[in-house]
Amino acid sequence: MSEQRAEIIAIGTELLLGQIANTNAQWLSSELSSRGINTLHHTVVGDNLSRVINVFKQAAERSNIIIVSGGLGPTEDDMTREAFQVLTELKMYEYEPAMQTIEQFYEAQDTPMPINNRRQARVFEGATVINNETGMAPGMIVEAIGSTWIFLPGVPREMKTMSLNSVFPYLLGQSAESMVIRSKVLKFIGIGESKLEEDLKDLIQAQTNPTIAPLAQDDGVIIRLTAKDTTEAEAFEKIESLQHSILERVGSYYYGADDDTIEGKVFQLLQQKKVRVASAESLTGGKFIERLISFPGASQISPGAVVCYDSQVKINTLNVRSETIKNDSAVSEACALEMASNVRDVLKADIGISFTGEAGPFTKEERPTGTVYIAIVTNSGYSFVEKFLFQGDRTMIRHRATLKGYELLFNYLKL
Repeated sequence: MSEQRAEIIAIGTELLLGQIANTNAQWLSSELSSRGINTLHHTVVGDNLSRVINVFKQAAERSNIIIVSGGLGPTEDDMTREAFQVLTELKMYEYEPAMQTIEQFYEAQDTPMPINNRRQARVFEGATVINNETGMAPGMIVEAIGSTWIFLPGVPREMKTMSLNSVFPYLLGQSAESMVIRSKVLKFIGIGESKLEEDLKDLIQAQTNPTIAPLAQDDGVIIRLTAKDTTEAEAFEKIESLQHSILERVGSYYYGADDDTIEGKVFQLLQQKKVRVASAESLTGGKFIERLISFPGASQISPGAVVCYDSQVKINTLNVRSETIKNDSAVSEACALEMASNVRDVLKADIGISFTGEAGPFTKEERPTGTVYIAIVTNSGYSFVEKFLFQGDRTMIRHRATLKGYELLFNYLKL
């Protein structure tokens, strides 16, 4: 068999209306990938005969493995078989083992079987029939018009059981060489997607195997490396080699891989260095400390935080001088430094980090919305404060300020 190019077609108007999520396609893509089969297209089409036919025609032109999920039920709007019959002119017949399963189900329920349920037992001549161990409608594998067509029920439990027991073994048996696809996600913070792409431009342009896919996310930028080889070890060896080349250039922004989070890496560094951090949070309102204390054992690395949204809380609880707020304002370098230093002292921590700024939409200070000061003060004499201007709405500004705080603290701790 030539290169396996898979396509997944989900049939059901309920998917297009957003009434249910297309989790079948996600699961199938992941399982196919782990077996070395590339999924190149996902398609969702409603319960309309002409549109299903057109989608099938398009799939036949570009893919040689086409997995169709849904549309095998008993009602008139279940038209997967009908659409495929129009395309191929293959004849159908009633598959007796499936018909017996359906009849036994209704007998067990002591209810008469609707005549429409006979539709579920129909299969194409020449098809490899996949018995449905957890439902009624059988699945099918049909070699037709230059492609392998796989028809599965839309019910996830039925689809998964049939795929694992029959579909994947069949597809692997058709492959001339067993291949695996493995991926690794590299995570970066403090660098934009465009800058990252610029620094890796030649590697991206020359990519073959592994492939390089940069992507901006809410918590930084990721690069997904994907390699294909005959064994998992060889695929990961390719990934590790390319990762080394990437980190030689942009390693200063790298903080972890796959399931790592920036707060998780900060947590680990605080544990390793046996130091504790306390936060003074004005505009972030506790968002920084909330992420950090989500880990078990957080009391070892943080005594807590002070949410000091009002200036009087800054003065009365954190001992920020009233003169500082009067002369420099609550949104200032001076106030941020005092907040960080004083929260460290008040909560008896080794490191104090503070956040003060204007998240909008209304501002009390004569500063543009998005103005944020973040300070870090430590017992070892390190003192840092920086001004930022974040874009976005109130929620995004607070999120970006929190993330920047983690970036700054991570960079300090990893020294």
